[in-house]
Amino acid sequence: MNEMRAFRLSSITLTLLLFVSLPPCLEAQKSSIRTSRIDPAGIEGSLVMAGGGKLPEKIRKRFVELAGGKNARIVIIPTGGRKRGKVDETSFLQPWSSFQVASKSVLFSRPRQKINENSSVALLKKATGVWFCRGGKVHVTQVLKNTIIEKQLHALLKRGGVIGGNASGASALASLTIQRSKPTVRLADGFGFLPGTVVDRRFHKRNRKPRLTKVLRENPGYVGIGIDEETALLVQGRRLRVLGKGTVTVLLGKTKTRPLKEIVLKEPFRRSKTTIKPSKKNVRNKPRSIADLIALRRSALARTKPEFPPKNPPIPDVPKGSLIIVGGGGMPKEISKKFVELAGGPDALIVVLPTAVPDRMARRAKIPRFLTQAGARNVKILPQSKLEEVESAAYRDVLKKAKGVWFSGGRQWRFIDAYEGTSAARLFHQVLDRGGVIGGSSAGASIQGGYLARANPLGNLDIMAEGYEKGLGFLPGVAIDQHFKQRKRFKDMTQLMATYPQLLGIGLDEATAIYVKGHIALVMGRSEVHFYDRRKPIIEGKPDHESLKAGQKYDLKKREILK
Repeated sequence: MNEMRAFRLSSITLTLLLFVSLPPCLEAQKSSIRTSRIDPAGIEGSLVMAGGGKLPEKIRKRFVELAGGKNARIVIIPTGGRKRGKVDETSFLQPWSSFQVASKSVLFSRPRQKINENSSVALLKKATGVWFCRGGKVHVTQVLKNTIIEKQLHALLKRGGVIGGNASGASALASLTIQRSKPTVRLADGFGFLPGTVVDRRFHKRNRKPRLTKVLRENPGYVGIGIDEETALLVQGRRLRVLGKGTVTVLLGKTKTRPLKEIVLKEPFRRSKTTIKPSKKNVRNKPRSIADLIALRRSALARTKPEFPPKNPPIPDVPKGSLIIVGGGGMPKEISKKFVELAGGPDALIVVLPTAVPDRMARRAKIPRFLTQAGARNVKILPQSKLEEVESAAYRDVLKKAKGVWFSGGRQWRFIDAYEGTSAARLFHQVLDRGGVIGGSSAGASIQGGYLARANPLGNLDIMAEGYEKGLGFLPGVAIDQHFKQRKRFKDMTQLMATYPQLLGIGLDEATAIYVKGHIALVMGRSEVHFYDRRKPIIEGKPDHESLKAGQKYDLKKREILK
């Protein structure tokens, strides 16, 4: 009785503290989430997070498959422990009875003093999947946080296992968990298996969008995820997918410069042979079937930082060194020869960065033929993209000696994942400082601008991608797009200029480049380069840009064609 009274008194005290301030752990999270580097690899293992209600069999089946199918060793952890102190394993195992697996066990999370027993640890060391299910009123994080069991759960994901849960068992897997909302929203640290997020359940049925929106307003920098009943969010690496009949709603909090953003995810519709193909308009308006965790986390963090691009961006200028920016689709000899010449000639050290393609392809990359044909004899490929590789002494030593750096094609967001905030990014700029040259084609062109165009990890159709909007800034104050005329990207740049009229837009046709020194851009190659300047009035019926051919020059500072 005395123990129960003490527990009640401590609970009341904790509630009163929550009324006046956030717990210290949450204050620490709020500061660290804005400064920590996001691992572009995403999570280890897999997560299956269900939103409550009756769990569809297809969700259980997918969880078992991820745990190893017939070889799965599944541990069920009730979120509230034992009911009234009685052991009741049968009721927790029954929903999984139809699955033939290697083993199924129940691990009760209460009382706390028993969860660190050797038998519990041994059970989790062998587990391939852990499922949190509803089992009482005490939240599982109140019992398992900062215990050896939590460490074993992280170890399970690291070795490729799967962790899942329903309702509160799902929300516990996020960085922040909502433990209750009356009389006020009560937050606590979750397990953090899905970093940078706060997850709410029974989202639409209980109208919890206002609650989650409020949580994001009070905890900027987090991604809000609302999961419907009979629906699950599947997370692997950096990909978010949906299972079940409902939807998953992703929210990015409102800030002074950006409105609340809502993304609805739904399991993809699988058409039969007799299904009428939907119109393009309907396809465009339907919910997405996939999202990128890293892009969402970067978006949430970007909303906590100063406005970008700034209203008064830097003047496009390269005071030292020079740039060769190519639109992809071919490399005329005059362009490649100019690059080698600017690097210091055939014997100058030129570094090639193929990191805009998947890692396995980058590590098989060979020296580009256009460089050897232009006479380059001292070329070094640096395919590494992991942080520890990019920050290694050997990697940095090569960049310190480089006279030219070439950014190859692929997807420009991979350059950001590899180099943003690293010493390598600073060393790239030092190549220019000592009079060297930086060049690139396609993705390697866009990355050179201050604003990074077309960097959505889910595809290259969107010219603006929140979270991936900052380029490496060798040419500040501009947004660079490529394959311009060939892929009909004029309207895309018009859209970007309407959103950010302070920028100078540059569209590069294939096999065409600009050679930039100071604030003067010389057009080279077979086609045209298109400059968008919203400081000039738009005249109806006339192009909203100026197109220059090879040999013409453009003053990036004055934004005018040089005669």
